[in-house]
Amino acid sequence: MKETILIAEDDADIRDLLRLYLESEGFSVIEACDGEEAMRKANSAAPDLAILDVMMPRMNGLELTKALRRVSAIPILILSARSTDNDKILGLNLGADDYLAKPFLPKELLLRVGAILNRAYPKQNEMVELAGATVDMDNAEVWKNGEKQALTAKEMQLFEKLYQNAGRIVTTGILCETICGEFWQGYE
Repeated sequence: MKETILIAEDDADIRDLLRLYLESEGFSVIEACDGEEAMRKANSAAPDLAILDVMMPRMNGLELTKALRRVSAIPILILSARSTDNDKILGLNLGADDYLAKPFLPKELLLRVGAILNRAYPKQNEMVELAGATVDMDNAEVWKNGEKQALTAKEMQLFEKLYQNAGRIVTTGILCETICGEFWQGYE
């Protein structure tokens, strides 16, 4: 399961759509229909990101952003029908990480969520142990017996494809497509 996301939105239809979009990408979702409920759930569940509507009852999204910033560094994406520059600047000044105006494209929302999460929780450098060697996936290096060997871009592409398909057959065609693109032409 991916990260947990808190959705604070008073419109049940929009809340349901947000939940469906996020769950389809593997995220776990916590829902709240007003700001006070969202604050309680943020304190008890410690979500990885909060998506807050600005115009909610019992503590609007801007007040909630301010309250969350006093107790947490949780990444915040504000969703709002209010899309003037002043509204965006106010939300960002209060501590939001991003501001998205309604109506929005589902793909844009998912891309912004992914970008915020990647900035807030950078992935650790992935190391793969293999036959007495260590492959540094981020730096495209192989370490063996204390010696470093840099991989070319093509070697790294091939290694990643084979690593992603460990235990499965990977055809020559798939390997050629990996390094040459979709329309490769050639012979084995």
